Amino acid sequence: MEEFNILVCDDDKSIVDAIEIYLKQENYNVIKAYNGLGALQALEENEVHLILLDIMMPQMDGMELIDNLRNDFATSHIPIVMITAKHEDDTQVRALKYGADGYIAKPFTMELVTARIDSVLDRRLTLMSRLSENRPA
Repeated sequence: MEEFNILVCDDDKSIVDAIEIYLKQENYNVIKAYNGLGALQALEENEVHLILLDIMMPQMDGMELIDNLRNDFATSHIPIVMITAKHEDDTQVRALKYGADGYIAKPFTMELVTARIDSVLDRRLTLMSRLSENRPA
């Protein structure tokens, strides 16, 4: 099984730590950040396969971070799953329009988080496999 690096970005350290403990048990590598600026720095230093991201954070919120990531060729392909206490439909629609690949409302179960991660990563692997199979020789 391929090892995947998951960037978890939330200003609540207890949430980041809880997600880290669970994801490590599921054989994911976890990189932690506590705001958007920290996430950008982590992305410069690490290969990241998926980002779990809160919307409401200091210094740079999740929407600003998504906008930065989607407008940078080096990071535009990384799947992003929002995890946030903002449940309103307009917030979810805005996150998806900015480029989020999924949205999970707090409180959540870790089973839901890992199911979403597995689903997104499986789809990416399938797509990459199909693209490489159809490459001209």
